[in-house]
Amino acid sequence: MFDALSEKLSGVFDRLRRRGALNETDVAEALREVRLALLEADVALEVVKDFITKVRDRAIGAEVLKSVTPGQQVVKIVHDALVEALGGEGAVPLNLNAPAPIPFLMVGLQGSGKTTTSGKIALRLREKLRKKVLLASLDTQRPAAQLQLAQLAERAGVASLPIVAGETPVQIARRAMDTGRREVFDVVILDTAGRLSIDQALMDEVRDIRAATDPAETLLVVDAMTGQDAVATARAFNEALGVTGIVMTRMDGDARGGAALSMRAITGAPIKLTGAGEKLDALEDFHPERVAGRILGMGDIVGLVERAAETIDQQEAEKLAAKMARGKFDLEDYAGQLRQITKMGSLSGILGMLPGVGKIKAQLADANLDTSILKRQAAIIGSMTRGERRQPDIIKASRKKRIAAGSGTSVQEVNRLLKQFDDMSAMMKRMNKLGQKGLMRHGLGALMPGASSGRRPF
Repeated sequence: MFDALSEKLSGVFDRLRRRGALNETDVAEALREVRLALLEADVALEVVKDFITKVRDRAIGAEVLKSVTPGQQVVKIVHDALVEALGGEGAVPLNLNAPAPIPFLMVGLQGSGKTTTSGKIALRLREKLRKKVLLASLDTQRPAAQLQLAQLAERAGVASLPIVAGETPVQIARRAMDTGRREVFDVVILDTAGRLSIDQALMDEVRDIRAATDPAETLLVVDAMTGQDAVATARAFNEALGVTGIVMTRMDGDARGGAALSMRAITGAPIKLTGAGEKLDALEDFHPERVAGRILGMGDIVGLVERAAETIDQQEAEKLAAKMARGKFDLEDYAGQLRQITKMGSLSGILGMLPGVGKIKAQLADANLDTSILKRQAAIIGSMTRGERRQPDIIKASRKKRIAAGSGTSVQEVNRLLKQFDDMSAMMKRMNKLGQKGLMRHGLGALMPGASSGRRPF
């Protein structure tokens, strides 16, 4: 998300950085462009006005106009203002400081991803915090809603409240809390019904449930793709209930990101979690400073390292590093690498966390970077025999045809994979031959095709 906003802001600040000095007119013109970029990104008008006022007050001052690098100083001021707008430094954790069973009330409109998010939070609490969680569906409106949550509970490895026909949402909520106390659950997640739009019946129902359960968290689930509608939804629920936190879903599908920038200012409640995908583990903490860095093209290296640490098998990585150090690397190892990368998410998402990559987004889009490519390559390797994976040199024309047919790909794709593997193997061998001292002496150019260990290539 934020791709469109990031691209526009990068253009504005690139022009500022190229100027040796700035005057008030330069800053005013830049802020006009920032204002337009924020409005186009679907940020609420009142939030844009407040944001621009804050930045202008800080930017049109001696600290910027007399700075050695005034362009960079303005970028820092905008970055700090973005962090404030998004909620301040650091992620805000879920509130677990209450007597068990701790009630979490999930609210939002129908279709926002509330039920799936309930399952994701349950999995997160069980796996990361070792909490005993009970999921309870209070949705008596939507057909099979209670059954859907029961299935999600099974996938998440947590308990779900048995379904009793004819109960009202408040009765189900009370039974859930009673079960939580009797069976010693740490957290009870109450998934309420949604509506296609906000109405009095919906608000009355969730107010009654809140009064009956006194939740430690009232989490509003909103769909980032709905833009200004998400902001209106947040305002209505907050005025009616007093929302304690926001979970934004489909963050991977919204290129504008205006709803996220508006939420804190509109509700006063922090965005606590974000969802990006249907998988139950696709739930992340919301870090305002990291998101601000990504909007301004500074990347999110800390987030990338954390994601890698969560998904990469340390033992497998160490074994592979040892094999590479010995100059031994086969297609089975390559397949293992593909599996590890795929676990980290989409390639475009991973690259978006690297500083400066925003400027080449268009080229990356043209390159069709997607985990589906990695999956196709994994399928090709999976169609090979063990001997072929360990000795790719034996793969000739007839074998290529068999592999392509078995993996549902083409011979050209098989050839492309083998070429990539050959290039990687050649680089591994050159690294092994050069050693650490040789690599430091000759530089990375010594790893390029055609280079020798004796001299730097021309």
